[in-house]
Amino acid sequence: MFKSDALSMGRQTCIGIIGGGQLGKMIAHEARRMSFKVIVLDPTEGCPASKIADEQIVADFKDEAAIMRLAEKCDVLTYEIELANSSALKQLEEKSYPVRPAPETLRIIQNKHRQKSFLKEHRIAVPDFELVKSEEHLHELCRKFGLPAVLKATEDSYDGRGNFVIKSGDDVHRAYEYFKGRQVMLEKFVPFTKEVSIMVARNPSGQIESFPVVENIHKNSILDTTIAPAQISRKVEQKAIRLAKRTMEVLHGAGIFGIEMFVTKKGDVLVNEIAPRVHNSGHYTNEACSVSQFEQHLRAVLDLPLAKPELLSPAVMINILGPEGFDGVYAVTGLDAMMKVPGAELYIYGKKVSKPCRKLGHITATGRTVKEALARAKKARNAITLVPATEAR
Repeated sequence: MFKSDALSMGRQTCIGIIGGGQLGKMIAHEARRMSFKVIVLDPTEGCPASKIADEQIVADFKDEAAIMRLAEKCDVLTYEIELANSSALKQLEEKSYPVRPAPETLRIIQNKHRQKSFLKEHRIAVPDFELVKSEEHLHELCRKFGLPAVLKATEDSYDGRGNFVIKSGDDVHRAYEYFKGRQVMLEKFVPFTKEVSIMVARNPSGQIESFPVVENIHKNSILDTTIAPAQISRKVEQKAIRLAKRTMEVLHGAGIFGIEMFVTKKGDVLVNEIAPRVHNSGHYTNEACSVSQFEQHLRAVLDLPLAKPELLSPAVMINILGPEGFDGVYAVTGLDAMMKVPGAELYIYGKKVSKPCRKLGHITATGRTVKEALARAKKARNAITLVPATEAR
């Protein structure tokens, strides 16, 4: 089994990352800090991670030949996006090549119905769900689950783009047509009081370590704000931690996972979705924790001892999304005012083009209290404006 337990300046350990977006960029940054070599595979030439990595292979995430080329150049493969080709990665694993998290874990998580079925089989609490066979069947399921209910595309969907909330019987036909030709499932709506998540890491040796439970606020099904720590009771916090660790145990995953959950009025905790990778809701760890999610992920995939994360201060992360009504090259204005906010840090990912609701960056602010961190984060975010590049000249 590959394990990088030494640093050699003569022969650097090379980490291959499938996906070169902001998550890949931040993993690469941590890897380069520790003098590991990084090669990324991404279809967009000049992707954000390419600015940090030693090399980029320009190819689709599912390109089997390109993945094999990446493996030949690297000692271990990981990924920052669920669109990676799990079948090709499985072929590598069968030849004892280290792929982390495991290809089977990726295959399970890539399909939301498969993911929820797996969790249910292992007695992990999830909302009720069922595959939709036809429009008539969707009507039946809406009567069975009650409304509102959430229709979800089972594959290739993220940031809410694969969700349709059915609020009344009049929405059923429109919802069904919206996903025409795609496999969909209906999920019972959970009247949650809070959405929370937790980053949990596991290495191949079996060590598991979890970060603090955080609270997430979504707008239009896209993460807007993360608050650390979550404003929940100790009892609910412990339930979330136990559920997250149990999930990691049954998945046998190696790497870091973002586990999103619902908290109900009764204080029950249900798993909503799992991301087998570093996650948007873990960005606060860069400023507020004793170890970042990105370093912890590298420790996990290299089978090194995991750090025991400590929250050093309350923190709030707010996403910077592409504005509605604009698609094109952009500029960021307001840096002077933003950087006057104490405890605030700005990340701009380096994506060349803005699109509505596209994640272009984020702000993290720390403070002595959650209230102070939230006020700072909002003030810093409000100072930033995205404008067409021509307007900033």
